[in-house]
Amino acid sequence: MARNLVVSILALTSLCIGLVAADWNILNYHHHRKSTGLRSTATSSASSLKSYCESWRINVELNNIREFEVVPQECVDYIKHYMTSPQYTADSERTMDEVRLYLSKCCNLGGDGKDAWIFDVDDTLLSTMPYYKKHGYGGEKLNKTSLEEWMKQSKAPALEHTLKLFHELKDKGVKIFLISSRSETLRSSTVDNLIDAGYHGWANLILRGLDDEFMKVQQYKAEARKRLINDGYRIWGIIGDQWSSIKGLPSAKRTFKLPNSMYYLS
Repeated sequence: MARNLVVSILALTSLCIGLVAADWNILNYHHHRKSTGLRSTATSSASSLKSYCESWRINVELNNIREFEVVPQECVDYIKHYMTSPQYTADSERTMDEVRLYLSKCCNLGGDGKDAWIFDVDDTLLSTMPYYKKHGYGGEKLNKTSLEEWMKQSKAPALEHTLKLFHELKDKGVKIFLISSRSETLRSSTVDNLIDAGYHGWANLILRGLDDEFMKVQQYKAEARKRLINDGYRIWGIIGDQWSSIKGLPSAKRTFKLPNSMYYLS
């Protein structure tokens, strides 16, 4: 009987541990420490939260965290701080420097009009930060209708680091293709916005038609690249802020990802 009692206690303990682990949250953890009298200073709590949110952001960038619909509420302020900070700008500019380094020794441009480079549009060429500033920096579930209404206003500012590189590539004679997950219905607004922001001279702007709406973003963009390659283009590189912009086959000779942990498109 004693042996059965021990087994029952162990089973109950294991169940409780499983339930706690499944519902673990860093804020609940600190609340528990405080309520049970365990030492937890405001400094250590803030430090742990910062580490937790930085880890979450880094794992989004590494594509380990996928398919999230919202930024964890406890990390919204942290993501806001990063995306509006000099560090975000420095990280993005470093990406552009790596592109320039790659271009300095990679590409024997043919001069036949078939050298190509691909850019994403949103948060690669144009910033959606003004929209997300009003919608929780990723802390609110995306409302596609609301976002598209904002896009129709054609007021997204240029991202200066990619604007400069865009023109550098164009001046080298590289054909620039823009492949965006925006709907074809937004073509006029998107073209106006790009021109107003300082972009001009791209070879083609590829947007999602009705048939593409049934595809995942990654598949749609891979199919667009396939058509370019079948037309004889050599795709030297891709720049995008989402993994779905650079993954999938066929790909480019090099891909470069810009930071963005506010949302995830698959």
